[in-house]
Amino acid sequence: MPSLAGKTIIMSGGSRGIGEAIAVRAARDGANIALLAKTAAPHPKLPGTIYTAAKAIEEAGGHALPIVGDVRDDDNVDAAVAAAAEQFGGIDIVVNNASALNLAPTEQMSMKAYDLMQDINARGAFSLSRSAIPYLKKSGNAHILTLSPPISLDPKWIDQVHLAYTISKFSMSLVTIGLARELADYGIAANSLWPRTTIDTAAVRNVLGADLVSRSRTTDIVRDAAYVILTTPSGERTGQCLIDDEVLAEAGVTDMSVYRSCAREEELELDFWMERAGS
Repeated sequence: MPSLAGKTIIMSGGSRGIGEAIAVRAARDGANIALLAKTAAPHPKLPGTIYTAAKAIEEAGGHALPIVGDVRDDDNVDAAVAAAAEQFGGIDIVVNNASALNLAPTEQMSMKAYDLMQDINARGAFSLSRSAIPYLKKSGNAHILTLSPPISLDPKWIDQVHLAYTISKFSMSLVTIGLARELADYGIAANSLWPRTTIDTAAVRNVLGADLVSRSRTTDIVRDAAYVILTTPSGERTGQCLIDDEVLAEAGVTDMSVYRSCAREEELELDFWMERAGS
């Protein structure tokens, strides 16, 4: 059976939500997970810190290395990668999970907020991946997984109020596509993963509204899809922008109802840039 036992993952963010779910699933196999995140103290509106996530990883059977730092800071990134490699003897997987979300329309978007999304989302994914490449080259099954959507130039996706956010997330997917080509000769896979529907996380509750909870899937669906990708031989899949339920369907999962909070399938709220399966 495929397993992440003994594999070392470095993840940006991961204090809560989807990132923590992916990390804890890997920990159940006995993986090593280094978390680079800023949340060292509890946030008044967001549950969890880098230390509570590390505890959950350890309790699940993995080994955690919490590193307080900022993915926007080059020295922080390089130091975190070096610390993870030293602690665990190398790096096999990079998960670009950290992301900033601001849905203001262009006229109301401050350039400070724009730069924050670009720096965390696009630049952060590029920076962490770049810093880890020397270690990934030494891995027998190296992966870079970035939480970002398929790129589409269809105006219906671009002509929305969240242009700035769209630019930053599509840029993350460009990192995936570019790295997949650039690193192919080294056997390093680079893929993106995005949820078909909204996911019940604190970010969704706070930014998009608590009323979406009943129309969202749980973090488990992204967790399980990420696990499928990361346990696939790196030579079999790279350069793809994948959707969570499609990954699971290909892996033989036929019942997606286990991932729903409350709503019927047809009532689920689609995430940004998504259409219903089969449409």
